[in-house]
Order: sequence, then structure tokens, then C-alpha cells
Amino acid sequence: MGTKNIILNLSSPEKALSGVEVQRVTLPGENGRFTVLYGHAPIISTLAEGDILYTAADGKETVQHIKSGFVEVRDNIVSVSAEMQ
Repeated sequence: MGTKNIILNLSSPEKALSGVEVQRVTLPGENGRFTVLYGHAPIISTLAEGDILYTAADGKETVQHIKSGFVEVRDNIVSVSAEMQ
């Protein structure tokens, strides 16, 4: 049985990344880091300055530093709007 992935949409005034299939996303929440996997409960959260780490479907890890932002998780789609550094 294959791995169940989620979709990451990341947008900022500087750039946009849409519809990337990922295994997981780790985010810098205001109350600490948290990881979103397939099947995560719906959530809206503010994000603090820190690194977003995501693992692509092929296993490649990518890090993007942000200054602040917010995230919405719903139906295995992670939508991040952030000011990037």
C-alpha cells in the first residue's frame, strides 16, 4: 500500500509554491513546532518566525525560513501564507 501524501500550498509576497505533494510539513507555531501528516484534523494557526520543513513525496527535504504567517489545514491540504526571509 502506498504512502498517503498531502498537498502543500505556500504563498508570500515574494513567491508562491502551489500543489506540491508532500509526505509531511513541520511548521513553527506560536506555541511550538508541529507536524502535519495525512489525516490531520482541521486547524487554523498563526506561525512564528522559524523554519518550515517539508518532505516531498520523493523523500527530498526542503527548508524555508519565515518571519511570520498563518496556516490552514483542511482535507489533507496545507495552505500557508507567510512573510519569508
